[in-house]
Amino acid sequence: MTDDTTSLPDDAQDDARPEEDAPRRTAVVAEDESLIRMDIVETLTEAGFDVVAAVGDGESAVEKARELRPDVVVMDVKMPQVDGVTAAERIGEDNLAPVVMLTAFSQAELVERARDAGAMAYVVKPFTPADLLPAIEIAISRHQQITQLESEIADLGERFETRKRVDRAKGLLQTNMGLSEPEAFRWIQKTSMDRRLTMREVADAVVDQLGGPGKE
Repeated sequence: MTDDTTSLPDDAQDDARPEEDAPRRTAVVAEDESLIRMDIVETLTEAGFDVVAAVGDGESAVEKARELRPDVVVMDVKMPQVDGVTAAERIGEDNLAPVVMLTAFSQAELVERARDAGAMAYVVKPFTPADLLPAIEIAISRHQQITQLESEIADLGERFETRKRVDRAKGLLQTNMGLSEPEAFRWIQKTSMDRRLTMREVADAVVDQLGGPGKE
């Protein structure tokens, strides 16, 4: 692959901008405290989401995620019937939706359990819209990236290596071109389609051009 195969155009940042008229995204909210649940629904609605279900237990959260396939599930850790971590595991196993976990505790163990369960982001209570909404965007973006990469590569070992290389390339694009993480991933994705290359090949080219010494 020659150096100009994936050259970085000056207008890459413009190419990475989201579509203006994108359809409203959907969300499922799972929180057993009704007042907090109502606040979350209001926050998401004002942010442009369609809240397609608001439930008070983990079992219902899994059922609604399976039935409705929302763009995101916002779920409390401690709920009746099935706790949030277990529910997140079940949602993640079936790749139903990205999960944002809500917790009143910030202990590292709980955060690691939520991450191991497949949660893409977490927010510690009490939180504000300024805390919740960025976490949701991160979760959706990460889930989309993982889904895209996994659809491109069947082998599990190759998936891990490709994700590592794409993460490296994203970081370089963010640092060198001022892109956000979602914009950097969309640039890699778009270049992959435009040049008929795999995202791993594009990521390797970005690292070659921007990584400098010690890029590995």
